[in-house]
Amino acid sequence: MYKACIFDLDGTLVDTLNSLLYSVNKTMEEMQLRPITKEQCKAFVGNGAKYLLERALEVSGDPKKERITEALQTYGRIFQEGCTYQVVPYAGILDMLRTLKEAGMKLAVLSNKPDLQAKHVVESIFPKGIFDCVHGQKAGVPRKPDPTAAWMIAQSFKMSPEEILYIGDSEVDIATGNAAHMPTIAVSWGFRKKETLREEGAVCIFDEPQEIIELACKEQDDEV
Repeated sequence: MYKACIFDLDGTLVDTLNSLLYSVNKTMEEMQLRPITKEQCKAFVGNGAKYLLERALEVSGDPKKERITEALQTYGRIFQEGCTYQVVPYAGILDMLRTLKEAGMKLAVLSNKPDLQAKHVVESIFPKGIFDCVHGQKAGVPRKPDPTAAWMIAQSFKMSPEEILYIGDSEVDIATGNAAHMPTIAVSWGFRKKETLREEGAVCIFDEPQEIIELACKEQDDEV
């Protein structure tokens, strides 16, 4: 069996779309720009706050993104309080995490969400101690799909990349897991459609959290 799992956060463990949409549109409102739609927000997430806001500005009235510094400052303030707004774990996630933990597996979160907010979401939604490591976007550490943070987690666990499953819901996660040389699973319940995941090179796509348990706990010679 594998020794650890690294999970993306937004769209993989928790449905954060309403919190992101709320925070982006409150930012646009304060800047007197047009709101974005839920579908636009879903397409824009995954690459960190700056990318999200750049894309939002493009469709909201600032196509040259000249106000990105103002948007980042405004969003940072709003998202600090709104990062858990209507955030819920996806069905079956809590049971899956408990089962993996009981099997002796190390569990980590790797997110492009700012580190402070990533930790706040995890601490607010999940039981204390369920995760051994939570790593959000930090200064000095390249964001996903760069594999640096994934390797940092592996090093902290004293494990090789091949011993760790990487699980995410987007093209960013597929690229991250592959770049880190970790067996990589894409999940279909998040922010990207199955067709998009396949187009982005996903080899293994799961529809239910239970499938993660079945793969993670398989014997070595049965692994992907």
